[in-house]
Amino acid sequence: MALLPNWSAGAAVTDDPTVDPATKATFQRLADAVFTDRTNALVDAKSSQEKSRHQLTSGFSGKVRLSGTQSHEENSALSELRGRQTRLAKLGEKYSAASTSVKLDATQVKGRRATVDVTETTTLTYAKTKGNEPKTTGFQAHHELTFKADRQGDWQLTGIRDTDDGYLAVNQVATPAVAKPQVRTDDGPPDAPRAATTWPAPAKPKSFSGTGYDYKAMAAYAQKYWNHYNPDYPDFNGEADGGDCTNFVSQSLKAGGWKHVPGDGTDFHKWFGNSEIQSDSFVGVNEFSWFALSSKRVTSLANVYQADIGDVLQMDFNKDGSKDHSMIVTYRSPQGVPYVTYHSTNTYNRSVASIIASYPNAAYYAYRT
Repeated sequence: MALLPNWSAGAAVTDDPTVDPATKATFQRLADAVFTDRTNALVDAKSSQEKSRHQLTSGFSGKVRLSGTQSHEENSALSELRGRQTRLAKLGEKYSAASTSVKLDATQVKGRRATVDVTETTTLTYAKTKGNEPKTTGFQAHHELTFKADRQGDWQLTGIRDTDDGYLAVNQVATPAVAKPQVRTDDGPPDAPRAATTWPAPAKPKSFSGTGYDYKAMAAYAQKYWNHYNPDYPDFNGEADGGDCTNFVSQSLKAGGWKHVPGDGTDFHKWFGNSEIQSDSFVGVNEFSWFALSSKRVTSLANVYQADIGDVLQMDFNKDGSKDHSMIVTYRSPQGVPYVTYHSTNTYNRSVASIIASYPNAAYYAYRT
């Protein structure tokens, strides 16, 4: 469970059936252009100046367009994403192509103001993949857009809010996490050492036999349910629930052979989860770390690039000592780059290099399962 910025998850707008289809289609086209521009900023194709001249949002005027303030915000976002692309290239990762589509989920119009909920689906193609490396990475994300009409009835996009519990979409502009107090219990849960993010990392080969665990089954489970949630478990995406990331990781580990440790659900030494009840360690980011280390089901890795299939990565976005997000490794390239899959925002096969390029100031923790 990731306690990230206090945003509501998913669609919060009640759809207004009286809004005419043409207006809805107009809103959707602009939303699609905004998020496509963001994705295209990451693709290794042309110079930044050339990309700027081909921004899809620059073709909107009249009936619907970006407001002056939002236009400035988008230019800043694209500049940051192009910087991210440069950092990724230095780490040896490039995207050769991308596709983004936006589905309008709900529209509400009150006077001259409109609120629109959309679902963005994005796929990026890795350049120069070899062998069995993932050919693509992708995610689904939810956004709330606000529009304001002028006296002529022309709509301007005035704001974009990401409504997922997490904010780790590949093309999403980094937003500082809200600091929160550290959580500790009286019997002293173990501290995980931070992992380095330098590449290449010292060799740390993983044994795939004799452990009693099926790491390929863990990866297969994660890849099956990254955006199609298993109905046998509750979905913790929601403002009050804090996110589904650790719940998803725990399910994947369970699919690969981790056994329940029943008992008091608030005791971090216990670990269990099903459709009706889950321990804090099954769904909580910090509690999972405490259980995994104290039970010796994991050992800490010195470097995130040492992680292999079935291993777990965690992040502390603002380095306040309380971890925020959990991910599971679903592939490791021959070049030594792990790829992770996670919930909130639902994402599959994203390279660790991409995560670090997006959040270079976060603290990282790596666990060998």
